[in-house]
Parts: sequence; structure tokens; C-alpha cells
Amino acid sequence: MSAAKSWAKRLAPYRVANNGRAIFELTLTAALFLALWVASAVLYHHSVLASLALAVPTAAFLVRLFMVQHDCGHLAMFTSRQANDWVGRAIGFLTLTPYDYWKHTHAQHHMGSGNLDRRGVGDINTLTLAEYQALGLWGRFRYRLYRHPLVMFGLGPIYLFLIAQRFPLDTFRNGRAAWLSVFGTNAAILAGAGLMMYLIGIPAFLVVHVPVVILGAAAGVWLFYVQHQFDGTQWKRSVDWNKEQAALNGSSFYDLPKPLMWLTGNIGIHHLHHLSSRIPFYRLPQVLKDYPELKSMGRVTLWQSLKCVKLNLWDEGSQRLISFREAHRLMLAGAGTV
Repeated sequence: MSAAKSWAKRLAPYRVANNGRAIFELTLTAALFLALWVASAVLYHHSVLASLALAVPTAAFLVRLFMVQHDCGHLAMFTSRQANDWVGRAIGFLTLTPYDYWKHTHAQHHMGSGNLDRRGVGDINTLTLAEYQALGLWGRFRYRLYRHPLVMFGLGPIYLFLIAQRFPLDTFRNGRAAWLSVFGTNAAILAGAGLMMYLIGIPAFLVVHVPVVILGAAAGVWLFYVQHQFDGTQWKRSVDWNKEQAALNGSSFYDLPKPLMWLTGNIGIHHLHHLSSRIPFYRLPQVLKDYPELKSMGRVTLWQSLKCVKLNLWDEGSQRLISFREAHRLMLAGAGTV
């Protein structure tokens, strides 16, 4: 048995949801989100700047609600499948994420994460150096634009959450449940937005809620990016790919300060999440405490994560992510081919 597979077996006891703890985490997160949102709406009538300032912590709790929804999608939050699914769907109108549709695509991400032959579903589009070399000028421009930080963490999250998830192009191919998920979520979003605008007015809604959504979306994309696009990650072709090895070596341990780790639902402990996705997020820190040797695997600090932005292409020759600048040097030298 491989070392990675033995880890999966050793972590099996942690794959047990605690309904009391789950209810506490959900209630606390939702209550703090609502309290901050209401406080922002009240402050709007006294100081627009103060109201906008509250968008940052409010967005942080929106991200944490998404992490609850994320665990529901893995059936890890509650012991009941029905409880997981209905809580996940309910949160979806706040996170702008159609739960059943997202659950399907996210499962595909887990089944192919780090597999070069299964890219493109639920992940960051990443080309190999050879694929980038084969593109024409227009193709290279489009890819470089897509990977530009202003697009990746600015315009991209806005497009993804506000537009792309409203009507995913593959909705009908994924069955009736996905169709109902998308349009049911859209209906809930319209009703919720209408109610909020009725209660506080359209100008207040634009100041209070829209920045929260945009900041939350940007933070979510950033977290997902660092979880897989880091120096030391691993990508393999299908013939050499192994799910357990991909989890431990292709997903990061984003070692955030404890307050940020709590706010992000411990999603930074991503290598363990990919190794055993049924472990509830509130149990992941205990795994690291019990097995401290796992802390060194794929570890990325907050400072180191800022340097991940420049990593844009996978070089199959050196088996690492490289920057466009390094790719340009390799291409000039005629190196970096597979």
C-alpha cells in the first residue's frame, strides 16, 4: 500500500460529522453575517464610507458561508444527506452558487485534480508550456489576459459569480437536477435582491450588498487559486496520475494566520481535504494536531502565496509551474519541450 493510501485509511475516523457542531458553525456564521449586513445598512444613512468599510468583514463571513456550502456538497457537514443538500441550496442564493450544479462540477474537479489529461472542469485553466508554444499570437494574448491578476482576481470573479453561474452553458447536459438548481437559485437571488431593495432602497442595496458579493467572490477565487497554483504543486498525465498522491502533492496547505484560517473554514488545509473530502472542515485542524508531519506538505505561507500570481504555465520538462517570463526564455533557447 502506498504512503498516500495509508494516510487515507488513517484519516477515516475523522470522516464523521457532528450535527451539533455543524449547527453551531452554521448558526454562528449566518448570524454574524446578518448582523454585519444589517449594521452596514443602518450605517449607510449616517456614513457611506463607514458602510463600505463593513463590506470587508461581511464579505469574510460570506466566504465562510460558502465553505459551509462547500462541505454540504461533500456530504461532510451533517450526518444526513438531506440536511446537507437543503442547507447547501439555501446558502446558494447568498453565495450566488447553484448548489446541485456546483456539486456535480466540483466532484469532477476532485476526481481529476492534478491530472493534465482531465483539466477544464471546475478548476483554473492552466496550459502546459508546449500547449502555449503551439498557440498563435491571438491565443497567447487571450491566455495571458485570462491569467492577468486584474482579470483573474478582479473581473474574473465578477463574471463567474454574477454572470457565468446564472446560466452555465452545460446546464442541460448535466440533467434535470442541475437545471433546477441553476434556475431555482436564480429565482431565489431575484426574490432576495428584490426584498433587500424594497427594505433598504436601491442605492443602499448597491452600497451595502454589491461590494460584499464582489469582495467575497474575489476572495473565493484567490483561495482556490493558491490551493492548486503554487510552487511545488504536482501535475501528471493520466498514466502516472494517482488520486491520493495528487491530493498530498498537488494541493497546498495554505498556512494562514489562525483568524483567517477560521474565517475561511480551514479550506487552506486543502491537501487533507483532497485526500479525504468527507472530513468536516471543523475537524481538519485536529488532523494536523494529531499528525504534525502533514504540516510540511505543500505548505504555503501568506507571504509566499503572493508570489504564486506569477506562475502561469506547467513545464512538463522540469515538472513545475513557471512564469511567462521564464517561458519566454525557454522558448528563445528552444528548451522546455515535452
